[in-house]
Amino acid sequence: MTVTAWVAVIIFAATYVLIASEKVHRVKAALGGAAIMLLVHATAAGSAFFSQESGVDWNVVFLLLGMMIIVGVLRQTGVFEYLAVWAAKRARGRPFRLMVLLLLITASASALLDNVTTVLLIAPVTFLVCERLALPVAPFLIAEAMASNIGGTATLVGDPPNIIIASRAGLTFNDFLVHLAPLVIVLTAVFIGLCRLLFRKAFRYDPERAAEIMQLDERAAIQDKVMLVQSLSVLGVVIAAFVLHPVLHYEPSVVALLGAGLLVLVTKITTDDALREVEWPTLVFFAGLFVMVGALVETGVISQVSRAAAEATAGRPGVTTMVLLWASAGLSAIVDNIPYVATMSPIVADLAQHVPGDHNVLWWALALGADLGGNATAVGASANVVILGIAERNGARISFWQFTKYGLVVTVVTVALCVPYLWLRYLM
Repeated sequence: MTVTAWVAVIIFAATYVLIASEKVHRVKAALGGAAIMLLVHATAAGSAFFSQESGVDWNVVFLLLGMMIIVGVLRQTGVFEYLAVWAAKRARGRPFRLMVLLLLITASASALLDNVTTVLLIAPVTFLVCERLALPVAPFLIAEAMASNIGGTATLVGDPPNIIIASRAGLTFNDFLVHLAPLVIVLTAVFIGLCRLLFRKAFRYDPERAAEIMQLDERAAIQDKVMLVQSLSVLGVVIAAFVLHPVLHYEPSVVALLGAGLLVLVTKITTDDALREVEWPTLVFFAGLFVMVGALVETGVISQVSRAAAEATAGRPGVTTMVLLWASAGLSAIVDNIPYVATMSPIVADLAQHVPGDHNVLWWALALGADLGGNATAVGASANVVILGIAERNGARISFWQFTKYGLVVTVVTVALCVPYLWLRYLM
């Protein structure tokens, strides 16, 4: 490699360490790393901002922006609080039945919305319900974080790594539904069974408390019925447009932005309120990350790594797929799966050219490994970090190892189930 390539690797590795260790805020680290890459000419403005191969992936950025605005409006209607209270009443105060309903709501919502947003909305109500039933809240919060990561695996918009993969591989919303959703349904069922074993000590039924929860009125949670109808209608149109991409030929980013604009137009929400819900740091983090990964592409680092990987696996699809699946799960347990997938996607794109057969199996292995591997530790996925923060602010601190001792079991089981699925469907 050239001197510039080595410099780029050092800058990227140093930035990664800062992000993983949380010594520096990840946005500062990503922007700083991107700035230094430009400073040492590892990449240039034209490549960083306009290149399809090595620049900022604006489709990812604007898809997230549009969905954040839609979810921000939906948040103000109280619909998520309604669903949680409804679940508690349908469970009749039975702890395990309550957990099952909350997990199904979380997993389903995470398939359609960003999983971080889903846990942000579900967690406060979980505190309310657990307090009313005198249940320990930590098992419910941990399980919800994991359910959001599993459910988010099913669709293009459910988990940020999937958005990056779809953009790089040219995959559609329907591709994710057809290839990953069936497996995710099975994984969700298995995960619920695991929760029955892992959290069995938390399921203490109190008849008196259960009677009290039945007195709650879920309809009181809905703050604006008109806005709820408007929001759900627009969200339905957006999801339909995602599914009809092969017919309409509108990119998901365009659909999300059009849906966000329509929702702001038809509702009484102000522009300031709509934009206030956008997670700007996340979008900026993505941009900085794309610039850094683009620098590795520009300097030839990515192509050399992919050639070495292809040689190591001798281009054998089965070996390559399994190594990619388990390596992605292991690495995503250590560092956030977003920067991991952003780094790996150009490598997988290059690897796919050397693997015979259906090379999309490599993308499914990357998605499954990264999304499910994020459950292994407390820092493996953004949803996990959010849950730990909410718990600490509410006086129910969840330690790193308290989360991880359950997460490792769930990750090993769910990733192991992916092996026969990938092998039988794509490699036989």
